[in-house]
Amino acid sequence: MLNIWGVILFLRLSWITSQAGILLTWVIILMSVTVTSVTALSVSAIATNGRVISGGAYFMISRTLGPEIGGPIGMVFSLANALACALNTVGFAEVVRDLMQEFGVVMVDSTNDVRIVGVITVTMLLLISLAGMEWESKTQFLFFFVLLVSLSNYLVGTIIPPSQEKQAQGFFGYRSEIFLTNLKPNWRQPEDNFFQMFAIFFPSAIGILSGANISGDLKDPATAIPKGTLTAIFWTAVSYLGISATLGSCVVQDASGNISDVLNGNITDGCVGQGCKLGWNFTECIQSKSCKYGLANNFKVLGQVSGFGYLITAGVFAASLSSALGFLVSAPKIFQCLCRDKIYPFIGFFAKGYGKNDEPLRAYVLCYVIAVAFILIAKLDTIAPLISNFFLCSYSLINFSCFHASITNSPGWRPSFHYYSKWTALFGAVISVVLMFLLTWWAALATFCLILFLFGYVNYNKPKVNWGSSVQAGTYNMALSYSVSLSGVEDHVKNFRPQCLVLTGPPNQRPALVDFVGAFTKHISLMICGDIIMTRPQDATDWLVKWMNRRKVRSFYTPFTADSLRVGARHLLQASGLGKLRPNTLVLGFKTNWRDSSPESIEDYINTISDTFDSNYCLCILRMMEGLDVSEQFDFKVNQGFEPDEPVENDDQQSPERKSADDVSDKGTGDQIETVFQNDQGKKTIDVYWIADDGGMTLLVPYLLTRRKRWRSCKVRVFIVGEEQNMEEGRDEMIALLKRFRLDFNDVKVMTDSEKRAQDKNLSRFVDSVAPFRLYDEQQEGVSVQELRQSAPWKISDKQFEAFKLKSESKVRLNEIIRRNSQHTALVLVSLPVPHSDCPSALYMAWLDTLTCGLHCPAVLIRGNQQNVLTFYCQ
Repeated sequence: MLNIWGVILFLRLSWITSQAGILLTWVIILMSVTVTSVTALSVSAIATNGRVISGGAYFMISRTLGPEIGGPIGMVFSLANALACALNTVGFAEVVRDLMQEFGVVMVDSTNDVRIVGVITVTMLLLISLAGMEWESKTQFLFFFVLLVSLSNYLVGTIIPPSQEKQAQGFFGYRSEIFLTNLKPNWRQPEDNFFQMFAIFFPSAIGILSGANISGDLKDPATAIPKGTLTAIFWTAVSYLGISATLGSCVVQDASGNISDVLNGNITDGCVGQGCKLGWNFTECIQSKSCKYGLANNFKVLGQVSGFGYLITAGVFAASLSSALGFLVSAPKIFQCLCRDKIYPFIGFFAKGYGKNDEPLRAYVLCYVIAVAFILIAKLDTIAPLISNFFLCSYSLINFSCFHASITNSPGWRPSFHYYSKWTALFGAVISVVLMFLLTWWAALATFCLILFLFGYVNYNKPKVNWGSSVQAGTYNMALSYSVSLSGVEDHVKNFRPQCLVLTGPPNQRPALVDFVGAFTKHISLMICGDIIMTRPQDATDWLVKWMNRRKVRSFYTPFTADSLRVGARHLLQASGLGKLRPNTLVLGFKTNWRDSSPESIEDYINTISDTFDSNYCLCILRMMEGLDVSEQFDFKVNQGFEPDEPVENDDQQSPERKSADDVSDKGTGDQIETVFQNDQGKKTIDVYWIADDGGMTLLVPYLLTRRKRWRSCKVRVFIVGEEQNMEEGRDEMIALLKRFRLDFNDVKVMTDSEKRAQDKNLSRFVDSVAPFRLYDEQQEGVSVQELRQSAPWKISDKQFEAFKLKSESKVRLNEIIRRNSQHTALVLVSLPVPHSDCPSALYMAWLDTLTCGLHCPAVLIRGNQQNVLTFYCQ
């Protein structure tokens, strides 16, 4: 109540009543009470949904809506409280100045006297605040007692019959004619209007959060805040309504203060004003607009009406000083809480607390400096609209936070205060914004620009805090709702997106694989980094997710424990994703050390490829000539399911555990290695070797890459197989097809020499690469083929080698063409050969190795699942 009652009650309510009339003044009061009551209900709900510590309104908003909204409103609300301290101090200084003038004391002039008294006063209040909450509480009890005595003194004064001196000043006691005349508005200046009066009055209702702002000092905030706030609003509203009605019933608009203006007899000819029917002629001052008394002219009407005038002066002192002290205490505590959350830079200095009550002494000094700056304005009617704007903005966000927390239906939203509604909270939020623009539109725009700037900073900077906000709950609700609704939509070729399951292992060990897939899925489609774990290590999910966030990779991380790569991949292929948000493309790293790996490991890898096609997935295999694994640069060991450093001796050997999350350094981007996919590719080319029609996947991926900023300047070249005599015709057909697919790949080259025999040295190199995996069964005497096959079932028999000889030679020849044309390109994409059931794993692995060997750029072996991913139809 002390913080709601303020200088507006004693110094401006009478003037507002004279301008707007009793009825509109009541409308202004009730509108203000409606906004504050709805806000109080929202505050009560938020305050009873868990323990509220220091920080009050900021703490409640930030923990409900998150740091993005909480941070800006913490700044604005801290500033608003500092301004409210300045407002009440200026009101106090005006009264002191008027008293000094009554006794003929003038220090400099009227305006500068207010500044001097204001600065001295706020300095004294600062010293009381620095003394601690005990002194502040004792001072407030004294102020409250003085206020009650002062208001009682006023009510008694309205009943006491007025003396002739008081009548000359416009006070006549309760008169129906005065009441009826003062019911209607009487605007004195062209700029005077309802909303200007509302803007000036509204600061008299802003103290409703004073209890919440010192919630850290309350014994039981969840009980005290709802009861105290709502009760205070009720009784202060009654006092405002009562005082405006009694003033409008007892005091005329204009009076001269001269006793000689009394009318003799009943002659009222030429008399103007309300005083004519009451025996007084104030015509002269009314016509000359020089009246010094009455509701419209004197800000100290309450003192004239009261039984003992100086008690009203004491009430003004108590109201202004108590409110100023309350806001001076609130602002630093809010700002201290904001500083401790480390949402904004350069303000941590003010977070330090002192003493057993953790007093924010540094923040007190900052608030003092801000208050002094606004006290120097020295005009109550200029400061009041600014404060109204800031507090309405705060109330809007408080109500919105309550509404948002309610509609998200989060199980964590369980306030013990049940007398609120999400719709009243929404109404409070909307009406507060509307009133902001109706009162001072330029200040409202400035406030929103400030909040948007602060919001943008927090949203961009992403502070490392997790408060379980309603924004998180709302995000979950939206994601769940859209995922469920998407499940009922049939797939369409126009909406195809390569949703990738990437077998990265720990993502930070294969950053190139992560960056490659992220380059064509970011902001477009789903990416899941799958980690097949051979042993059960300590959970490192959190720091791997943080690594991806720092790298700005939009991906999920899914670890899965399995005995082998194939088993883990099979389960991930079946279980990854949700509804329509399921992968349709598997991405693997190339097994560069396949020659040194165990036969079981190679078989596992090839079977994973076969399972991918059986599951109707597309497949991409990325090969970097320097390898994908970067684990040697860090102090952790690689997952053997992907790329072991040493050959596996037997089935019982287990891979060592990876380093735990506690052992991994989390220092910014210290473990971030730059890869070729993070560089600007310039005007290089992306070469696509389209050997087989796979539904268009081979063409879609390079198109998606060229939509990224780093790849935008790259030119895509498409290589197709054709005959020399039909070369131009085949090229034109391919260009026409690409244009119909709206793919801007105009450079098509026809490989007319793909059927030529490969060079002998390259063929010899291929034969040598598979030599360790051959049986050479025809060269061994006395041993049956069956016995050899049983002893080494994974080896290539001579019959199998001959059966696939032509295919092997075609792979060698294609590699020659690729190396001739694409040695210095940005990326090479080659159609992946489909594995045959009767083709030995080592031979198939040699094909993949041969296709991509000898290149200085990344190479991708890619194959669609024969389903169309491109269309030139619009339906």
